[in-house]
Amino acid sequence: MAIDYHHLKGRPFAPVRQHYAERDTMLYALSLGLGCDPLDGASLPYTYEGLDGGLRALPTLAVVLGYPGFWAREPDTGIDWVRLLHGEQRVRWHQPLPASGDVVGKSRITRLIDKGADKGAILVTERRLESAAGALLATLEQVTFLRGDGGYSQRTGQASDAPLPALAATPHERAPDGIDQQAIRPEAALLYRLMGDYNPLHADPAVARQAGFERPILHGLASYGLVAWALVRQCAGGDASRLKALDIRFAAPVYPGETLVTEIWRVPGQDGRYQLRARVAERDKIVLSHGHAELA
Repeated sequence: MAIDYHHLKGRPFAPVRQHYAERDTMLYALSLGLGCDPLDGASLPYTYEGLDGGLRALPTLAVVLGYPGFWAREPDTGIDWVRLLHGEQRVRWHQPLPASGDVVGKSRITRLIDKGADKGAILVTERRLESAAGALLATLEQVTFLRGDGGYSQRTGQASDAPLPALAATPHERAPDGIDQQAIRPEAALLYRLMGDYNPLHADPAVARQAGFERPILHGLASYGLVAWALVRQCAGGDASRLKALDIRFAAPVYPGETLVTEIWRVPGQDGRYQLRARVAERDKIVLSHGHAELA
């Protein structure tokens, strides 16, 4: 079954209502490695409720809240879901997330772009994360690469949308202004899957080998959270509430147990704007690229 432009663009998504508790907020931070050093004062506000001011939520917790599930697998979509990849993640935060509460995720497909036969298609899904009272907390855009669905517009005469504005590559002409290094816990994927993504690719070695990987890989959104925390540590004094936007491209898989090195550049003449990318030290491989971030 081939994808149908009008069917996908008009596909309804029921609002996803979700309650999360302080335990979930702490577990999310722990899954990203916060708390590995018990004397790290920057991590403690996100992993312990006993400080003045109480527990704080990492802003990237938004990526696991109000999620509509792996809907691309449903037969009516026509998507070759086995071959899809999470290509980019773009998030804007409108106000800090509370440490616990009730939220509503409202999703819709905003763009479907045909790159051509044998080149795949691009699907852009927007999710508005709101409080139970209707206040907008975050706007998330997930860019999905449909490797098996290119050429649909040429074959059927259907429409193809304009692409999203491209993310610029990080500077190569000068050294980064800051470098952060994080050891990824060996059990990181097993912890992060408790956030709701139970894809066996991240847990079962046999499934990972069938998919072409030597062992289970880390979730892309876990590496997204790691890079966000690296930026907050290096450029915001550990105050995650200053993070207002983060867009990044997933370039290659990350394995638990590796060392993530995040390279950060200040954007000249634009206070609070940064470009970033990340590589794994053991393989000297760029795994996240084209990163753009905004701090208050």
